[in-house]
Amino acid sequence: MSKQNKYIILFDGVCNLCNSSVNFLIKRDKYNKFLFASLQSDVAKELLLQLNDKNNCNILDSILLIKNNAIYSKSSAILHITTIMPFPYVLLSVFFIFPKFIRDFFYDFIAKNRYKWFGKKDSCMLPTKEHLDMFL
Repeated sequence: MSKQNKYIILFDGVCNLCNSSVNFLIKRDKYNKFLFASLQSDVAKELLLQLNDKNNCNILDSILLIKNNAIYSKSSAILHITTIMPFPYVLLSVFFIFPKFIRDFFYDFIAKNRYKWFGKKDSCMLPTKEHLDMFL
């Protein structure tokens, strides 16, 4: 799969929950479908500007998925990620049946408390040598 055909996940690089989620995805991404960048990076800001998404350029409390030049955030990003994942994780996409405002209510509650519950790093996660090509 070429870099143009990959799905890009932008995440809060200092959030322990976010970093654990990225590590979870890396371990299960057998076909190397994902690329990652922290929301704090210049790469993320440049991507969002290229896609004319100035609204998300300074957001750090959401995960963003870039899929086919569309940007998904919050619960929609997570559920779109599950549609790309292998079985049994793809089954989680059933939560699309709930309206976005309900899904995002729970997402926002977790996002607001993520540092308190899971902690925060002093700096963004650095990929290991074997995963370096998965990061922008």
